[in-house]
Amino acid sequence: MVDDVVNPAGARSGATGSGEGRSPVGTGQFGALGLHLADPAVERSVLGLLEVVEGELRSSVASADPLVTEASRHLVEAGGKRFRPLLVALGAQFGDPSAAQVVPAAVVMELTHLATLYHDDVMDEAAMRRGAPSANSRWTNSVAILVGDYLFARAADIAAELGTEAVRLQARTFARLVHGQIAETVGPRDSDPVAHYLHVIAEKTGSLIATSARFGGMFGGASGVHTEALAGYGETIGVAFQLSDDLLDIASESMQSGKTPGTDLREGVPTLPVLYALASDDADAASVRLREILATGPLVDDALHAEALGLLRESPALKRARETVRSYAEDARAQLAPLPPGPARAALESLCDYIADRTS
Repeated sequence: MVDDVVNPAGARSGATGSGEGRSPVGTGQFGALGLHLADPAVERSVLGLLEVVEGELRSSVASADPLVTEASRHLVEAGGKRFRPLLVALGAQFGDPSAAQVVPAAVVMELTHLATLYHDDVMDEAAMRRGAPSANSRWTNSVAILVGDYLFARAADIAAELGTEAVRLQARTFARLVHGQIAETVGPRDSDPVAHYLHVIAEKTGSLIATSARFGGMFGGASGVHTEALAGYGETIGVAFQLSDDLLDIASESMQSGKTPGTDLREGVPTLPVLYALASDDADAASVRLREILATGPLVDDALHAEALGLLRESPALKRARETVRSYAEDARAQLAPLPPGPARAALESLCDYIADRTS
């Protein structure tokens, strides 16, 4: 899933989440996402909403049980980019961003996202998340799973205050997330591996980002046409962002993607460039050698890992993957056509430009 691009809450406070040492939300988060808010009024509106969401996230996961509170706040306090609340805030700009239900809608989306991260870490046996020990490594898998369930329950409780339609949309979104995780777990079966991979990303990542943008429009009071446009944009930009992260894992020489370059290769994660390389019938020596190495699975051998990474960076597969990312970014831009011109639409368009260019 798209995660940890930027931390709007500033430096993390520590594993227990005390909140000390935290800097306020600022415009730096927008630069890290390639998002440009040219209008000061819109910027103040979005930043103000995100500030309120931060406080509501902490209070919404409080429990009578100190352990539940501590474990639930573990990832809340660790920060993250808050991409989903950001899209709620931007979507609301096409109506009334100060409407009372906009903040709770953003909290519902972020809590649902955080719930999936707890579960993901258990399934992936992850030791770290957002620079801190993962909940499963700190408290056990069972506690992490139950805390994820608790966060989803809290999200559902808040959604109930927003009305029946909000509950329905959140439940259907979560169902898509689960279907995507199941599809990823069992593999492509008889389907094309590339089509299967794109489907998994749409279900696991695009679905929640789509609902976030939709909630912004809905609860900001935007028209039905504008709300549908926002949802279509959200799904497509979510897929584009995840695919661009796949490319950065290979193409970047730094930690730009939030992890050591080549991590997916080392772990045997079949991302889009790898799938394109494996499906290629190019007969040149480099392509043949690359397929041979990738077919062996996780590349734990340092020499093979370095060779594969070098071959991938020069391969037609990486070029094709870049073209796919650009195609999704342009499709996301096209989804914005029904929205009125202005600073909010320009901000959403700037994300398309950023994603198209960040892996070039």
